[in-house]
Formats: sequence, structure tokens, C-alpha cells
Amino acid sequence: MHEVSLMQDILAACEKVARENGQTRITKISLIIGELTEVQDFALEFAFEALTSESMAAGAELDVTYLAPESRCKVCEHTYQHDRFTMLCPQCGSFEVELLHGRELAIDSIEAEEE
Repeated sequence: MHEVSLMQDILAACEKVARENGQTRITKISLIIGELTEVQDFALEFAFEALTSESMAAGAELDVTYLAPESRCKVCEHTYQHDRFTMLCPQCGSFEVELLHGRELAIDSIEAEEE
């Protein structure tokens, strides 16, 4: 369950930024996660709840935007979304594709305040 270690790192980064900016409480964390990272939403939410209860993010909202895999064909230049198993270009059938989105894992924003 790598979601727990991921969330530990996310919370550590968010708390560091909040403290550096004079904030004492985190109210919302927004993430962008590509579907190909294999991060399980229920496990990430469980880790968030478990790890924030005694932190400066206690009671904070977790907002996650999941990005579908998207590729561009190197042969015909077609850009398309696909599932995690089929990257084959639907326009020309080529296997020569470049993954554009789907492996992201980023903190998009943090909302914090002084108590």
C-alpha cells in the first residue's frame, strides 16, 4: 500500500510550505494524479484520514483530480485518450506513441490559514 508513504510525503511538503508562509492550519489540499500511477483513491483517502488526525491538516479537505491517459501518435500525430492497457493509435493502428498524460502526481494547491 504505497498510498500511505505517498501521503506522508505529500503532507510533509504541504506542512513545510504552510509553516514557511506563517500558516498554522491546512484547510484543503488539491492533488493531480494520473490514472497510470496506479494510486487507489480509497487507499489514498484512508491514508489522508489516518495521517491528518494529529497534524496541522486535521479536518482538511482532500480534493483529487484524476487525469486519464492521453497519448500522441508519432506516425500520424493523432492525440487521443485511452485506458491503461491499450495505447495503440485508434486512427492509424501504430504502436509508436508518446504518453502525454497519465503519470502525473503533483500537489496542485494548498489552502491554509492562521488560527
